[in-house]
Amino acid sequence: MSRNLYVLGATLFVFAVISFGMTFTTGPYQIGLPGNGSLWKTVALFVLLAALLSVLAGVMTHMFEQVDRRAAQRAAREREGRR
Repeated sequence: MSRNLYVLGATLFVFAVISFGMTFTTGPYQIGLPGNGSLWKTVALFVLLAALLSVLAGVMTHMFEQVDRRAAQRAAREREGRR
């Protein structure tokens, strides 16, 4: 599960970089694209925030999975020690 969140975070980060790069390439010669650079900066900021939250969720998920795995291993060792 955490690996999927890492991939999602990386993808969103790439989109954020592309959106930020669009602030430098907008112009009147590009038909159909928003010409306002602040709009692209705002989109980049929100996508970057979503990427960071996704990676944070991935880190937290990985930590809790590790805690559960170690607790299960410890319980298995204790059961074997009682026999």
